Amino acid sequence: MQLQKKVAVITGGGRGIGRAIALAFAEQGASVAVAARTSEQIESVAAEIRQTGQPASAHCCDVTDRASVEQTFATVAQEFQHIDIVVCNAGGGRERTYVGQDDPDAWQAVVEQNLLGTYHVCRAALPYLREAGGGAVINVGSGMGHQARPGNSSYHAAKAGVWMLTRCLAMEVWEDGIAVNELVPGPVATELTSGLLELGAPHPKIPSEWTKAPQDVAPLAVFLATQGRQGPTGQSFSLARRPL
Repeated sequence: MQLQKKVAVITGGGRGIGRAIALAFAEQGASVAVAARTSEQIESVAAEIRQTGQPASAHCCDVTDRASVEQTFATVAQEFQHIDIVVCNAGGGRERTYVGQDDPDAWQAVVEQNLLGTYHVCRAALPYLREAGGGAVINVGSGMGHQARPGNSSYHAAKAGVWMLTRCLAMEVWEDGIAVNELVPGPVATELTSGLLELGAPHPKIPSEWTKAPQDVAPLAVFLATQGRQGPTGQSFSLARRPL
């Protein structure tokens, strides 16, 4: 029970990696606030956590809407009295075409969800983490933010921004006892990768990779959430089987 008496907010927590992390944190003793846009999914995850005996709540939140994010954190802080851990997991993107052949509105939407959404969540979380005497921010990144490839520039650019935001923010808040790190899952079979990746199978373009289940990512998130004030910050932790 490494996270007893801790309160965690997880965006994109209704499915996939976010759901797996929410359940793993609860198993380690945390109270969990599950946030996402789809109320049915987050209510289901919160109910699943409560069945284990741990406190949980569901919050409809659009990370691209700064006011929605700020209201979510205010509500969670009022409900649980403090916030100790934040996982910025909400993201995704299906705009997989070349620049010039793409939809500019779709390109922008990917950046807003992944990069600006992470910024909104981090910014809203800081006052509560400071009030708690420190804490952990875990930004779910991607190897695609570290390596360039053609045909998906919106997601690559957005996740590269998340990587740099992580590094910059870590330097700004370390004196407050707040650690900010990036978690790179590598290939994971989720709804967003359906049709592209098959669970347990090799990656179609990267022979060294295998496709994980969301729960395979959770232990690394637990590790990052439990490192304390003297733990690593500004780092990228990867489950990928290739250099980033």
